[in-house]
Amino acid sequence: MVESNKEDQDSFLSPCSRYYGEFRIENLIFNANLQEFTQKINYITSLEIAGKVTLEKAYKQIEALYKQLDKSKNTLNIGTNKGI
Repeated sequence: MVESNKEDQDSFLSPCSRYYGEFRIENLIFNANLQEFTQKINYITSLEIAGKVTLEKAYKQIEALYKQLDKSKNTLNIGTNKGI
């Protein structure tokens, strides 16, 4: 019973959607990274709105997350002809 509750809580806090795009492993990995990025952005903005994090700190965290996502995109060759 406790394990089921943990799974429900995890899926509520970190929902994961299906991938509907072109099937390539790079696309799947980037999609997972993108979903994680959006989830973290939601947490950061919620904390800032609630006054738990300053605007400057939230901005710096979001900027760092974006740089990680961009690095992931470049590493996986997403959006270039190199990945084809």
